[in-house]
Amino acid sequence: MALVLNEDEVMLRDTAEGFFAEKAPIKALRSLRDERDETGFDRGLWAEMAEMGFTGVVIDEDHGGVDMGFMAAGLIAEQMGRNLSASPFLSTAILAATAIREGGTDEQKSEWLPKIAGGEAIIALALDEGPKHHPAGTSATAEKSGNGFKLSGAKAMVVDGHVADALIIAARTSGDEGDAEGISLFIVDPKSKGVSTERTIMVDSRNAARIDLDDVEVSGDALLGSLDDGMAVLGKVLNAGRAAVAAELLGAGSQAFESTVSYIKERKQFGSIIGEFQALQHRASHLYSEMEIARSAVMGALTALDNNDPKAELYCAMAKAKLGSVAKLASQEGVQMHGGVGMTDEYDIGLFMKRIRVLQELFGDAHYHMNQFALANRF
Repeated sequence: MALVLNEDEVMLRDTAEGFFAEKAPIKALRSLRDERDETGFDRGLWAEMAEMGFTGVVIDEDHGGVDMGFMAAGLIAEQMGRNLSASPFLSTAILAATAIREGGTDEQKSEWLPKIAGGEAIIALALDEGPKHHPAGTSATAEKSGNGFKLSGAKAMVVDGHVADALIIAARTSGDEGDAEGISLFIVDPKSKGVSTERTIMVDSRNAARIDLDDVEVSGDALLGSLDDGMAVLGKVLNAGRAAVAAELLGAGSQAFESTVSYIKERKQFGSIIGEFQALQHRASHLYSEMEIARSAVMGALTALDNNDPKAELYCAMAKAKLGSVAKLASQEGVQMHGGVGMTDEYDIGLFMKRIRVLQELFGDAHYHMNQFALANRF
């Protein structure tokens, strides 16, 4: 596996770097937070991302996308992580686009993929129900009702759920809680009778929602993928999401590290620049090495997805586990090396720590994925 960017990917990386640094820097997140923006992101930015082709990066050209693949998506996510840029990129351009591309009917693809690529629709994945990521633990139900289904249950941590034009909901159509089999996916209008949405502003000032489903009736056409076999689609969606989150963690962790190194090169204590202290040099060197290993893990996962590698799930689990740990270390070391001011809102390092903490949990923390990796490789 050659972990090298091609010419188009280098160009995309450089374009995304300049775009987010100019259009969605950290001060933009601060403004959204301080103004208590009802949406939680800039819709104008989302429209500009569509014009740049970012929103259609994993969508085929027949449906209005640019079809550059998951490596390209990861490069965009990395730059968003560097700038703490808020947008529905993960929920819509990665998760929803992958779900509909992989499991949608021709009608579903024709309806939703052009809207995603054009920045005209926001779609949220409603999967987890408890405090920890556990896809097989789905207990929300979808019972047969006439020619359709009736959905009941509750979902938590639905990223961008409060502004979604559609929800992709995982519900159990057979089997028991804990079974991977028997889960189905449905595209649901959040304005449907029985759907209740509560916005939750997380510690990183981003958006999620709690979704309650009370006998929500949907037609048979709402089914996404095969009945009882939603995990076939969901597995691919989660792999894409985990790799994209790992890429964003790489960006956030790298920027936290670089900002910290810049700080210790300037900060003086007892008449000396603290970056000259050997103890801090050793810690910075260790972190640099970890970040480089983490970058290889992310590139490996994204490459595996683009190549349809049969071990792509393991690569994505490895990347999510590694980046969850390394990015956390980068933010913790950053706060420590900044000293007391690192705990104040004046410095950006605390914002990176908060974002990294949320991304750690999203789609499984390091412990979850190390366990999955171990189970897959047991003798």
